[in-house]
Amino acid sequence: MISVLRIKNLALADNTTVELGAGLNVITGETGAGKSMLIGALGLLLGNRADKGMIRTGEEACGAEAVFSLKDTDALNDVLVECGAEPCVDGELVIRRVVRAEGAGQNWVNGSPVALQVLKRIGDLLVDIHGPHDHQSLLVPESQQDIVDSYGHLWKEREAYELLYDRLRETDRRIEELSGDERELTSQIDNLAYRVKEIRDAELREEEEEDLQQEHMLLGHAQRIQELGGEIIGALTEQGPSAFDQLAAARQALHHLEPILPEASDWLNELDAIIRQTQELSLIMNRRLSDIEHNPERLAWLDERLALYQRLKRKYGPTVAEVLETYRTDGERLELLESRGEQLALLEKEREEIMKRLRAAAATLTKNRKTSGAKMSKTIEKELQALGLKHGAFSVRFEPAEPRPSGMDLLEFEFAPNAGEQKQALRLIASSGEMSRVMLAIKTVLAAHDRIPVLVFDEIDSNVGGETAKAVGSKLAEVAVNHQVLCITHFPQVAVFGAHHLAVEKVEREGRTYSSARKLNEEDRVEEIARMLGGRDLTSMTLDHAREMLSTAATRRLFPLD
Repeated sequence: MISVLRIKNLALADNTTVELGAGLNVITGETGAGKSMLIGALGLLLGNRADKGMIRTGEEACGAEAVFSLKDTDALNDVLVECGAEPCVDGELVIRRVVRAEGAGQNWVNGSPVALQVLKRIGDLLVDIHGPHDHQSLLVPESQQDIVDSYGHLWKEREAYELLYDRLRETDRRIEELSGDERELTSQIDNLAYRVKEIRDAELREEEEEDLQQEHMLLGHAQRIQELGGEIIGALTEQGPSAFDQLAAARQALHHLEPILPEASDWLNELDAIIRQTQELSLIMNRRLSDIEHNPERLAWLDERLALYQRLKRKYGPTVAEVLETYRTDGERLELLESRGEQLALLEKEREEIMKRLRAAAATLTKNRKTSGAKMSKTIEKELQALGLKHGAFSVRFEPAEPRPSGMDLLEFEFAPNAGEQKQALRLIASSGEMSRVMLAIKTVLAAHDRIPVLVFDEIDSNVGGETAKAVGSKLAEVAVNHQVLCITHFPQVAVFGAHHLAVEKVEREGRTYSSARKLNEEDRVEEIARMLGGRDLTSMTLDHAREMLSTAATRRLFPLD
């Protein structure tokens, strides 16, 4: 569950800390007080897109932080470790996000910087937010299919089908490639054959290009190398007075100095070594220079060879390795097209096998979906009755379909709110108030099958009446037995069922408006319920009514499991 939520410079909130508890947390306040800032802050922490207009006027950044206390962190820690973040210790998770007016924002999980995508992955594991406009998702067939699959825990069967479907699409793509216009395919073959032959005939080697460049450098400067080398050799040993002649004269002098100066013996040995090195260097240079000669024919061949390398790199890739890779891929493509008749026969046979397996996987998936849909429908009908639709009927209709990304069936939720009415597609007949109750019924049913610890309802009770609101509150308290539930509501009939009650208030100080949230004690809660019943002019009658509602709800309120 979320134990602490901190908000800084977000909309009207300058610095707010909210403590939340297990079970049902209700959030109330007058219209415009800033209740949705809590949902907005939570959305930021779960990876929602940041709007810089959220930043409080005059501030450079806004931010939010949430502390989660979790019982099971195995799946979460797997994600954290994979993303390079610190795993949870003792079930505690801390998420923090800063949005800046200028420059990039920052995200942290357990003190480790992470990408926004990581927050989204974490959010999928921890929190399910249902906003006032999410009813529309109930009208989308794909969303309805996801609900049935989630209720029946059919993700493995669905994944098995989807893998086969992806293989079918890839096989169809390859068949389409090989079944194109004959003239176009012939043109492709001719082009590929030319490319492959051009690269093959060049006999390129990755290491050859560098060798050619070095040899070209030598032959291109052969005359200058010979001139400078001759000067060096002459100065060392061949042109008088050479270095060798000067060193020989010095040796003669040292030989005469040796009898009268003992140190001269060491100097003489060192000089002998220098003389030998000078002779060896001259010999080495002579041998190397003899290998280098001006060869116009060889130089012209090198020019042509290097030009060939450059031309092929311009056409087929910036490096020799990429040119050779082009040769490999083009060769494979050419071979495939040249044997396309045989390849098409193999692909058609492969497609038949895939379709056989796909239909079997789809049949299993549809069968399980029908079982899941029937069970879910009965359970949803019970929940609808508890929410005031005593004659509400709900079912899932299935129709066969051609292979689709998630199955070979089309399903649609059908609903009849009143006795004696024929069920029709939910999208055609449900009013906004009925849609709210259908959504809550589905959420209630799914909650028993869902491991997500936190459920958030932003005005789930929109467009319902007083008695229905009481049923909604009771149902939310029931869901909160196994989940932490956060609920923004305008109905006192819902608010009285909260195990914890937060009031959002808006005040003006020194010409500026501020929103803050505070946790209500028993007496404050009576006043807040009374305000919701009769406005700001509290009377003893409305206060007594508020106490009675809280007392009645307390006897029916369910408490969360430890």
